[in-house]
Amino acid sequence: MTQEIENTPAIAPFNTLGLHPSVLAAITAVGYEEPSPIQTQSIPLIMAGHDMIGQAQTGTGKTAAFALPILSRIDANRREAQVLVLAPTRELALQVATAFESFAAQMPTVNVVAIYGGAPMGPQLKAIRNGAQVIVATPGRLVDHLSRNGGLLSTIKYLVLDEADEMLKLGFMDDLELIFNAMPDERQTVLFSATLPASIRGIAEKHLRNPQQVKIASKTQTVARIDQAHLMVHADQKVNAILRLLEVEDFDAMIGFVRTKQATLDIAAALEAKGYKVAALNGDIAQNQRERVIDSLKDGRLNIVIATDVAARGLDVPRITHVFNIDMPYDPESYVHRIGRTGRAGRDGRALLLVTPRERRMLQVIERVTGQKVAEILLPDAKVILQARIRRLTQDLAPRVKDKENKNVELLAHLTTELNCSAEDLALALLAKTTEGQAFTLDGVEREQPVLAPRGRDNRDRDDRGGRGRDDRGGRGRDDRGERGEGGRERRAPLALSEGKVRCRTALGVRDGVAARNLLGAILNEGGLSRDAIGRIQIRESFSLVELPEEGLESLLSKLKDTRVAGKALKLRRYRED
Repeated sequence: MTQEIENTPAIAPFNTLGLHPSVLAAITAVGYEEPSPIQTQSIPLIMAGHDMIGQAQTGTGKTAAFALPILSRIDANRREAQVLVLAPTRELALQVATAFESFAAQMPTVNVVAIYGGAPMGPQLKAIRNGAQVIVATPGRLVDHLSRNGGLLSTIKYLVLDEADEMLKLGFMDDLELIFNAMPDERQTVLFSATLPASIRGIAEKHLRNPQQVKIASKTQTVARIDQAHLMVHADQKVNAILRLLEVEDFDAMIGFVRTKQATLDIAAALEAKGYKVAALNGDIAQNQRERVIDSLKDGRLNIVIATDVAARGLDVPRITHVFNIDMPYDPESYVHRIGRTGRAGRDGRALLLVTPRERRMLQVIERVTGQKVAEILLPDAKVILQARIRRLTQDLAPRVKDKENKNVELLAHLTTELNCSAEDLALALLAKTTEGQAFTLDGVEREQPVLAPRGRDNRDRDDRGGRGRDDRGGRGRDDRGERGEGGRERRAPLALSEGKVRCRTALGVRDGVAARNLLGAILNEGGLSRDAIGRIQIRESFSLVELPEEGLESLLSKLKDTRVAGKALKLRRYRED
């Protein structure tokens, strides 16, 4: 018999729900302040061992509603699969797996593996063999694994069906039955679905034991006075995207949100190098220093703060006109909470969001939960940036030109006499000094801007897939390995060598946040080479190739031996192709 738990307004703190101390520590680290209604009602039921049906929309916090209690109950020391989460799409599977990893951050013996179509089988098989306790899978790819290893799910104790109605819409019913039959009958099963059609109730009656039902009414969250926009970028393009957008955004004060403490430091340093008055705010910063940063933001000594969600708690500065979501928040509630720091006291605000290809689904969830469209914008080009620079300079000089009480008339006469120049020549010289470090011609601005990869379908697909094997609907495409060999190693053939050059390899690549400009700058600065001496630079996922002059190579590599890029050792070595 299904028992229905009514939606109640009472919110119990996380530390009263019986969760494991390591899970509580992770909750604090990711910035969760209090449970959402679905979490308040679901966590005690799952902790008590009940089967459960949760009816809730995406974006209500349901991932944490099942991940937190399940992580609190598993045996972290047993190296075998104990948890299976089924999701309808690869995007949701990746999202859920990432959430589990975040919540298990204080549990070093717990490993999570995401299993989905369109990715190499090798790394997935290896993770399973190594005893990953949590498997997050799409049904189609999981059935593939079961055909190779029928006992794969024999140790599962906890099963979660996430967005069950979507799985049935995608035609996974037969796959679900195969998966159910491969698991022990003695398990705890939790089912989440936005709707409960007859097909879902049929599954519940057949495969759940006396489930209790939790139903959460969806609430549209509105942020009407905040103008929202998003920009699609690749992860390694974020810093340059930030710098370009800041050139054209007319902001008074801004808070930028990132996920990690290191990112607060890295991005603040990049902005400071460009002349912005900026500070980092993270959990390692002492309270008295935090108060100084906030006071400086309030009185205008700082204009930008780069912060983690945790460090930004309680930050209320009326002059904040912009919120910049540099890293995607973990859930829609965090997004609404972040951008709510602008548009206060009747003022209009603006919220910017950087979205990587793998985060497109979360963007859709945010739009659905808030009931508002987050418009897409493009990177400003050189012409737009030049116009913005001239506009800011004009705004800065206008009140000075109109100042009838200017006391510098005598100084002007003295300088023109001393320098034997006209007032116009002196004005040009002072403009050159004022604008030093920034170009004010179209050609100059274009030379300043790095070329970013276009955001076309090919780029999105490459970033999101890595190969097209059996898809999540059970179809058969190209070999799963795509351009990779065994173990997921990239096998793409390098480009032909430039004349007089030799190819060198570094273990730094896209996954380390390294772009071609980073390698180029490091080699130019530390190696003492001219730009023409360096040939092609090829950035791959897990390594990079750089063409360097063959003459004097050993001496050059010696100079670069202690060089670091993106905080990691460069360690360039001559690349010998087999």
